Amino acid sequence: MNASSSPALALSRRDFIKQSGQVAAVSALAGVALPHVHAAGSDLIRVALVGCGGRGTGAAGQALSTTSGPITLVAMADVFPAKLKASLERLTKQHAQQTARIEVPAERQFIGFDGYKGAMECLKPGDVVILATPPAFRWVMFQHAIAKGLHVFMEKPVSVDGPTTRRMIALGEKAKEKSLKVGVGLMVRHCEGRKELYQRIRKGEIGEIVSMRAYRMGSGGGTAPPKPEGISELMYQISKFHAFLWLSGGVFSDYYIHQIDECSWMKDAWPVEAMATGGRHYRGDSLDQNFDTYSVQYTYPDGAKLYYEGRNMPGVHNEFASYAHGTKGSAVITTRSHHPGQVRIYNGQKVPRILTAKDAIDLADKNLRWAFPQPEMNPQQLEWDNLVAAIRQDRPYNEVKRGAEASLVASMGRMAAHTGQIITFDQMLNCEHEFAPGVDTLTMDGPSPLQLGPDGKYPVPRPGVESKREY
Repeated sequence: MNASSSPALALSRRDFIKQSGQVAAVSALAGVALPHVHAAGSDLIRVALVGCGGRGTGAAGQALSTTSGPITLVAMADVFPAKLKASLERLTKQHAQQTARIEVPAERQFIGFDGYKGAMECLKPGDVVILATPPAFRWVMFQHAIAKGLHVFMEKPVSVDGPTTRRMIALGEKAKEKSLKVGVGLMVRHCEGRKELYQRIRKGEIGEIVSMRAYRMGSGGGTAPPKPEGISELMYQISKFHAFLWLSGGVFSDYYIHQIDECSWMKDAWPVEAMATGGRHYRGDSLDQNFDTYSVQYTYPDGAKLYYEGRNMPGVHNEFASYAHGTKGSAVITTRSHHPGQVRIYNGQKVPRILTAKDAIDLADKNLRWAFPQPEMNPQQLEWDNLVAAIRQDRPYNEVKRGAEASLVASMGRMAAHTGQIITFDQMLNCEHEFAPGVDTLTMDGPSPLQLGPDGKYPVPRPGVESKREY
């Protein structure tokens, strides 16, 4: 993505990359051997899964579904034994006709905060580790993977604050130096329909983009009822990670990043600032840190806007869509889900709203100029096909910087809502509030980076009261 149209923004990024070698977490990696290169279609690729929740299990399944050569899941790690067990059972059932692709005996099942180390020990340089834990742990595990000479697939977001974003970008550069291939789970970038839409927009089919709008308004998410007996505060928070900013960036970063990223892709730039509102209205006895509603105005270098609307409430209008409006027409970037995208271009600005599977797209609409043919391939599978192909063919493949910048832009909008301030890209990048500075030292029976207050509640954002940090 070209975001250099803002000189100050481009300069700050160049300065950052120039200084990234000074990051202590990265400098220790000097001298790591280049990874083993897998010959095209001939060598076995071993995979380890770290983080056995729904997305991690899905990613492992997609890895096993690639067809460019032999690939086997050999190790798994999580902090919850039940999650690991359920994940392995699900994968074994889904790939019942390919049992040779799943070889995870008890001795290669690792539980605990250091389980990722055991899982990676089961791999050889040039193999692949999937990092699908909450993003708070991403930089710690990515650093270890680089030291082991492993290719990586990591879920989004890759960071949740300024310090960890800077750390991830620096680590991404180190991975590039080692010729390691790294995929980031912003799968929409691999959608064939959206790729064609991007090219059509670049050719001027809708003119200059002047505004975009995106919606992810659902019935709920990111809540955390009072902690039950028999579980530590730390483990309780990890089990409800969408509820806590230090773990996930909350629902804003985890849910909204995809549409913010896809709109910025179509605009071919990152926003330079965000202004936002939001609030907690009625979350019952939930102890989470999220708002119920978020409304963000992102501004791009040329002054164009992205208006993002997020809501997590039951009983209200739901919508999941993204649109671009240009001087010569408009485009649908997302229709009602990540897949299928059902991208389209219209004359004028009147775009029909498609809310459910029952709402058919009118292909006879006189204003419909182009629609990507259906059905579409699943971009979550495509991102794995592309990553594995790059590994086997030893082609450059590193999505870390883009993934970190997308994560930062999500954090920028979130912080604008949580503080009530206008937040710029550079302010977010250089913000020194690290949510969990000791995340690499956590233990199963140790304290959490986030503690209950005297009122028995966790701190929540207070716009206008806390203006320099989110809580």
